[in-house]
Amino acid sequence: MARYIFPEDFLWGAATASYQIEGAHDEDGKGESIWDRFSHTPGKIWDEETGDVTCNHYHLYREDVEMMADLGLNAYRFSISWPRIFPGGGGKPNLKGLDFYRRLVEKLHQHNIKPAVTLYHWDLPQALQDKGGWNNRDTANYFADYASFLFQSLDLPVDRWITLNEPWVVAYLGHAFGIHAPGLSDFSTALQVGHNLLLGHGLAVRRFRDAKRDGEPIGITLNLAPVQPYSDSDEDARAAKNTDGFMNRWFLDPLFKGTYPQDMVDIFSRAFTLPETSAGDDALISEPVDFLGINNYTRVLVKASASEDDFMGNPVNPSESEYTEMGWEVYPRGLYELLVRVHRDYGPLPLYVTENGAAFEDKLQKDKTVNDERRINYLQGYLLECWNALEQGVPLKGYYVWTWMDNFEWAFGYSKRFGLVYIDYATSKRYPKNSAYWYKKVISCNGLEI
Repeated sequence: MARYIFPEDFLWGAATASYQIEGAHDEDGKGESIWDRFSHTPGKIWDEETGDVTCNHYHLYREDVEMMADLGLNAYRFSISWPRIFPGGGGKPNLKGLDFYRRLVEKLHQHNIKPAVTLYHWDLPQALQDKGGWNNRDTANYFADYASFLFQSLDLPVDRWITLNEPWVVAYLGHAFGIHAPGLSDFSTALQVGHNLLLGHGLAVRRFRDAKRDGEPIGITLNLAPVQPYSDSDEDARAAKNTDGFMNRWFLDPLFKGTYPQDMVDIFSRAFTLPETSAGDDALISEPVDFLGINNYTRVLVKASASEDDFMGNPVNPSESEYTEMGWEVYPRGLYELLVRVHRDYGPLPLYVTENGAAFEDKLQKDKTVNDERRINYLQGYLLECWNALEQGVPLKGYYVWTWMDNFEWAFGYSKRFGLVYIDYATSKRYPKNSAYWYKKVISCNGLEI
């Protein structure tokens, strides 16, 4: 048996998001979010399901935290629902909403679990969407005000703050491809939304520095994937470079180099309207952060298309590979390649894997167990590549499984299960899967035994 031991201060966590688990969609003064509106729009969500109740975490958070402690977690990443704090997006805060997150953080502290707070995981107040949403530059200022209120009012210590989760997904799945809230389909709008999200991030980081929360770092989480050409041809190499520019560099470069990648500016400008910008935007967006969170699930393998300006390529799914229920290739080596690349091209900067996991067809047995061996194999493979990255000098500081428990999986509703904990949605009962007990052993050993 080989042992792969991680650094002593390595964080072992799991992650969730507010709309996916909380429920209580209209309780205690919470306002409507764009996902409340979107999930109630016919034809948008699998089987017309909504997040109205989902895992009922709003009422069962104590039970959830106690289960986290029993299973050994020392870190928990969750998001705050913006419309639970500011039902109208701004103005007078809803203190009942703030109190829920205070109680949650206090409960985590009682069990020595370090809270990582994500300020925005996609549930924009609908009142701001009615004013143009993230396509309106003013939304960045509303976001900064919301963030500043939390920096001043969430008075218990927070292990780390994350401004945005996956701005690429917000911009493109929500505004170019129409499959996430608010369900728009205009690529030029998506480009502007992406820019305004980054402005909101920069403004929030500046407000955070002003708040002087000593010892509490702040960063951002991006969804990133290694992009590889299908063959050694120049055409496939070009397709991979363009796809990488669209999926990775379009957000990494402005954040850490202070400018959008020129090759992608040239490509986008030939077909779309580039974002409207103002003097000082570059400096604001590239405001220094303390760490980068990386969400990774798979790789992207592409062939060339007919157009040299194609920025998505033709994806290839090798027949010999294993795939998750999402149709994503299981490719652990990609996480290693990604961590090494980000450290090389954008470091030195502490890195966290803020999401990694897989959906499989989990079944609750009569004895209330869930044998999810495929998930265990998936997580073990990706964690081994995290260890390999550490061996290469990558400053990886922690790992958060996606996700703690099965939940509302956005447009897929309840049809996909990613959790370490099985949720019976009819009763809200929780059942740890075999992967949860495996992860408990990983945490207690501070590493892998293979």
